[in-house]
Amino acid sequence: MSEPGTIAVIFVSRLVEDPVGYGQMADDMERLAAEQPGYRGFRSVRDPVTREGISISYWADEASAANWKANAEHLVAQLKSRSWYSNHEVEVATVIRSYRSPRERE
Repeated sequence: MSEPGTIAVIFVSRLVEDPVGYGQMADDMERLAAEQPGYRGFRSVRDPVTREGISISYWADEASAANWKANAEHLVAQLKSRSWYSNHEVEVATVIRSYRSPRERE
């Protein structure tokens, strides 16, 4: 769960059919992001039928999120992603509040 003030980078995308090299690059980027200063977490879901997905990375502050966007290896992945996604959008938001279900608190 992210704390108030955390920066959430929300990536919404649709994969093309058979995106060659995508799976390995996605795994590599998730590992690399976790090593970056200010990293707070990552969540991702993808519908196997429509190939639409939402990935959210969480960062301590805007500078941390901006540094990740400018990371050299991440920039290479961003260039390659043009062949993997039929469309995508990015939103950057600040978490103002966060809740958990009562069962998760136990």
